[in-house]
Amino acid sequence: MQFGFVKTATATPQIRVADCDYNCGQIAAAVRQADAQGVELLVLPELCITGYTCGDLFYQQPLLQGAKDALQTLLRQTADTKTVFVVGLPLQHDGGLYNCAAVIQGGRVLGVVPKTHLPNYSEFYEQRHFSPAAAGLSEITLGEEAVPFGTTLLFQSEEQPDFCFAVEICEDLWVPAPPSVRHAQAGALLIANLSASNETIGKPQYRRELVTGQSARLLCGYLYADAGDGESTTDMVFSGHSLIAENGRLLAQTVPFENALCVTEIDVQMLARERMRLNTYTAGGCSEYKTVLFSSPAVSELVLTRPISAYPFVPADDRLRQQRCDMILTMQAAGLRKRLAHTRCRQAVLGVSGGLDSSLALIVCVKAMDQLGRDRKDILAVTMPCFGTTSRTKDNARQLCEALGVSFRQVDITASVKQHFADIGQDPQQLDVTYENAQARERTQVLMDLANQTGGMVIGTGDLSELALGWATYNGDHMSMYGVNTSVPKTLVRYLVKFYADSSSDAHLRQTLLDILDTPVSPELLPANGQEITQKTEDLVGPYKLHDFFLYYVLRFGFSPEKIYVLAKQAFLGSFDDETILKWLGVFFKRFFAQQFKRSCMPDGPKIGSVCLSPRSDFRMPSDASVALWLKELDTLLDKA
Repeated sequence: MQFGFVKTATATPQIRVADCDYNCGQIAAAVRQADAQGVELLVLPELCITGYTCGDLFYQQPLLQGAKDALQTLLRQTADTKTVFVVGLPLQHDGGLYNCAAVIQGGRVLGVVPKTHLPNYSEFYEQRHFSPAAAGLSEITLGEEAVPFGTTLLFQSEEQPDFCFAVEICEDLWVPAPPSVRHAQAGALLIANLSASNETIGKPQYRRELVTGQSARLLCGYLYADAGDGESTTDMVFSGHSLIAENGRLLAQTVPFENALCVTEIDVQMLARERMRLNTYTAGGCSEYKTVLFSSPAVSELVLTRPISAYPFVPADDRLRQQRCDMILTMQAAGLRKRLAHTRCRQAVLGVSGGLDSSLALIVCVKAMDQLGRDRKDILAVTMPCFGTTSRTKDNARQLCEALGVSFRQVDITASVKQHFADIGQDPQQLDVTYENAQARERTQVLMDLANQTGGMVIGTGDLSELALGWATYNGDHMSMYGVNTSVPKTLVRYLVKFYADSSSDAHLRQTLLDILDTPVSPELLPANGQEITQKTEDLVGPYKLHDFFLYYVLRFGFSPEKIYVLAKQAFLGSFDDETILKWLGVFFKRFFAQQFKRSCMPDGPKIGSVCLSPRSDFRMPSDASVALWLKELDTLLDKA
């Protein structure tokens, strides 16, 4: 395990019903295949040493003895492997026959877990053959070794305590109170489920929802290994539909009827932090559990097979992304609608620059007014050209307002800013921070005063990414009376504007928005080179796609700089080299810590996702906190690079 990632797998070997020797060979081959790929935990199907569909053959002593003999053979055949694996077989114990899962590593059985809930309805008749697990722990002798037997077993790595798993079997998951609930409360971050779930129409989707839902409810990784080829088709068909989920997210699954090794990594470090963060997660109070330790060898190099998206705020699936965009716009508009109704404002006043953020804010204002049944003319959109404004952005601002049917006003602030320079003794040829921020503050003053004139309120346009980096002028564009974009990162802003453009039947509106999308992100505070934008934000603070990636993993999961760097290298492979990622990661942490004072007094705004910087709800940080620990780790990475 490295950086909290445990390489896990499920396998569905092709078996023969009641042919334990053959099945043992197939299982051993699957274990060796997984071990060769560095899998640390492998889960195999229910009763796969014998086959689930043996029926009354489970009463036959040759089958039961054959299963025990095959288990000993399997131990010998896998003695030189490091993978911990869980395999299903029937075992006699204390006068009963149990449907069991044996946990094995390096030729040793670490423990045996019997099935608790035995289905006895429709096509299932397990109570005919098996006894349900009894309360408490005992020991069972396998070969010459006595091993723990019971449902209250945790299996934990000696070297990596977060690598801790427990076992339940098939129907155990489908009941109202699955054993995995107690397992998770006892400390298991991974749940292994050995299953023989036959296939029926509609069941794959139900199975996916069940597994992903349980992983979300328990804040765990869930490995579900399903029986497949080789099981009897007398009355049922088995597809080998195996799934691996992590906290509500399906990481990997097999294609039904294609027996395959399903491999991915589960981030147990992240799961442990989530349980710590969510103080309603009930843990502990499970003193009856016994912890069985195993050795987890160090991984020399982390190679991830799970997908790492370069855009964690943006769904990759087109349909889901469109649904998400529609929902976000609705949420933003609902927040603004409530604020407008509560304050009885006669107008919503906002600055429009011809850029992405102000375009999104204007769209939200339009939706809010439409929902209130009010005239769009109650929106006053103001463009305020100055030294760096180009005709492209100015024209786009005007055309957008015309297409949306809002009130539009142009206030040229050039003379006002020059007068201000004269008042404070600022050399207008000195293009410093005063030169830039004076323009931003003048624009905010204009908007605030227009709001006073019209009985309105100023709508903020700044986004989540700018708040994280402090890329806003304090008491300039940093300030408003309600910030509708406050929880929307820059990478998502682009998709929201594109979604609105694609949804519009107005060709002129659509074309204007598409040109805005194509315009470089810029505050336009420095003089333009003719009509060419010379001040490009991403040249100064770095690519927003990188910063949003950093922001997501810092705020959502609290990952270390090194772990974020490792994930970024995979997510942006071919787009950014290692040095570039490290450079901007350093910039992110420096700016994030240094600019907290701006976030400590940020205006109200609606939360729309799991990452939010509001000091009143989601994120509280001292404005004078030190970044030394984070930079120290980054310096170590730079030395290695």
